Amino acid sequence: MKGTPYDEGPRDEGSLEEGSLEEGPRHERSRGAGSHDEGFSDARPSSDREGRSGTTPGTWRATDTLNDLASAVTSRPSPARFSTCYSSLAAAGATAVVSIHLSGQMSGTIESARLAARDAPVPVEVIDSRSIAMGLGYPVLAAARAAAAEGASLETVAAAARRCAEATQTFFYVDTLEYLRRSGRIGAAASVLGSALMIKPLLHIVNGQISLLEKVRTATRAIARLEDLAVQAAGAGPVEVAVQHLAARARAEALAERLPKRVPGLMDLRVVEVGPVIGAHVGPGMLGLTVTPRDVWPAGA
Repeated sequence: MKGTPYDEGPRDEGSLEEGSLEEGPRHERSRGAGSHDEGFSDARPSSDREGRSGTTPGTWRATDTLNDLASAVTSRPSPARFSTCYSSLAAAGATAVVSIHLSGQMSGTIESARLAARDAPVPVEVIDSRSIAMGLGYPVLAAARAAAAEGASLETVAAAARRCAEATQTFFYVDTLEYLRRSGRIGAAASVLGSALMIKPLLHIVNGQISLLEKVRTATRAIARLEDLAVQAAGAGPVEVAVQHLAARARAEALAERLPKRVPGLMDLRVVEVGPVIGAHVGPGMLGLTVTPRDVWPAGA
């Protein structure tokens, strides 16, 4: 497969709420060139002088809209949008589509995709990544690399995405639980406790849901612990790591600088700023790490 599964422009990563920010489809064609993307990341990887992936910002800028996040709500795309996308891919020559999406536990996006897939002009395999942001992005990249192989089948591409999704781990830190509480992504009791004790929460994604992992007293300790968790998840084998943030590039870059010294099998490291929908749910200051092992990726990837 030629091309890249990234695209520029406003992005969102999921919600069950009604509102003005819509999620979009994420697809990888099992055959044919290119890909279609309307809903994963607001940045395209680009290589810097140190070999790390940086970001080329899209039209959305976190710093331009931070004041809007407190009142932002989101909505899933309609099945009609997916139908249009699947039809356009078929018209362009795709013989099958692997359609990979954010966690169904956090969003109804995948249900829209499944409804549209029933009447698609080509076979469509809809996959729940059970994650968000680069926890979704890495399975998409694995699928794209599998699809690039000559003679790749729908089943082969879908299996590559599922293997990667199952093996990928995401940890993140938020300055406050208020955004997650307001969007219903974490319980009110946890939010109240965190606010009352000035606790800095560390969270992870388990079974497709955001869960409180640890409670740390200061931001400095929280970020140090976040780094430790990523190092433990990486182990000694070959891995790729994504550092994600919202309006916290200095923190993200500092963390990225430390990781190569602590992760012996690090093969690729990228720093990306999350899109507006994740921003609406986590708030400014968020710092996250996603770790994926390379040994589950397609051969030659």
